[in-house]
Amino acid sequence: MTIHPPQQSAAVELRPTPFDHPDAIKLNDRVQLEYAERYGDEGDVTPLDPAMFRPPGGLYLVAYDTNGTTLATGGWRAHETNDEGYADGDAEIKRMYVTPEARGLGLARRILAALEDDARAAGRTRMVLETGTKQPEAIALYTSTGYTPAPTKFGHYRFENLSRCFVKAL
Repeated sequence: MTIHPPQQSAAVELRPTPFDHPDAIKLNDRVQLEYAERYGDEGDVTPLDPAMFRPPGGLYLVAYDTNGTTLATGGWRAHETNDEGYADGDAEIKRMYVTPEARGLGLARRILAALEDDARAAGRTRMVLETGTKQPEAIALYTSTGYTPAPTKFGHYRFENLSRCFVKAL
């Protein structure tokens, strides 16, 4: 089987896609395998429902090349103050992932910027995310795009030592 490199980033289309669409599920399965390999567990078990990513309270994007190949994904979901440490106006980044064959094309930055723009347009005031110490590439992406360590941790893994939380005002 020959694997052709994906098209250049400019030819990549970011499409709003339901979280339960087959292409989104396929990419979610791939990122879950990567989480499991990196952390030696079952992956991210944060409860997610497709409705969480429906506008205006969220958005889920899948990046496709000109051949229709899925390359990357990411979404945001709205939060208000709750017992997991979120605040009113929060937009949480979830399932940012770029396939290994598409890394280095700037897709994560494109998706992140699109998610931030959409969350801002939806009236959200702060982007938040939770990642882990075994994802140094993610931490580098977020810190290079203006995210700072959160003053207090939030989310499903907020009590875990490997968890790192970041925020960015919109």
